[in-house]
Amino acid sequence: MRLSALPAFEDNYIWVLRDAGRALLVDPGDAAPVLAAAAQGLEPAAILLTHHHADHAGGVPALLQRWPGLPVFAPADARIDLECERIADGERLRLLEREVRVFAVPGHTRSHLAFVVEGHLFCGDTLFSLGCGRLFEGTPAQMHDSLQRLATLPGTTRVCCGHEYTLANAAFAAAVEPGNPALHARRAEAAQQRAAGRPTLPSTLDDELACNPFLRCEVAAVREAAGARLGRAPADASETFAALREWKDGFRA
Repeated sequence: MRLSALPAFEDNYIWVLRDAGRALLVDPGDAAPVLAAAAQGLEPAAILLTHHHADHAGGVPALLQRWPGLPVFAPADARIDLECERIADGERLRLLEREVRVFAVPGHTRSHLAFVVEGHLFCGDTLFSLGCGRLFEGTPAQMHDSLQRLATLPGTTRVCCGHEYTLANAAFAAAVEPGNPALHARRAEAAQQRAAGRPTLPSTLDDELACNPFLRCEVAAVREAAGARLGRAPADASETFAALREWKDGFRA
């Protein structure tokens, strides 16, 4: 299967995983990039939605006008007001003759899902390259648990998140863990990619485990940075995560 990312809005990506022209679309918040790709031969086979936010789901009605009956798979959330199949944690779909595994990853929203298809993780706004999503509805403990669940996937898993936030996240990660050489290398690589007009994504889960502070809450340097914010040692990894997320919410490079 061939992976590509369609840029949308200011910094969104619509992920396209295709096999011989037919494709799975993940989070088409804007129909226009998909319709433009269709003019070049793209044929959608199904849509996967990670959560209800308009920049991830807003393009679906126009796509259903273009392709009536196109299957849409989405969380069981009434805010996704579409004709679709509601799916939940632990389900295994069969699309394009491939298995699609469904994971509940609450935190950014209460009903957020992630999908794994042949070594590709489509994680919406839960896990970002060098960061994680804001907690609009969930608790720090929920988001930490969700990230830890994703961290158990194979290290070669390609992380296909919903936004191009890598350089901004890198600045924060460097403030948390300035002595991390893997992070410095990843930040330099990302800067080169963006300067060349290329996406910084997908990353790999191994990259994130080596560089992303939100996946490194057990690492001494990260715990110490969180402790400096708290004024004491964090009680556990979940409290370390909570301190980092609060810090990131107000961070300015």
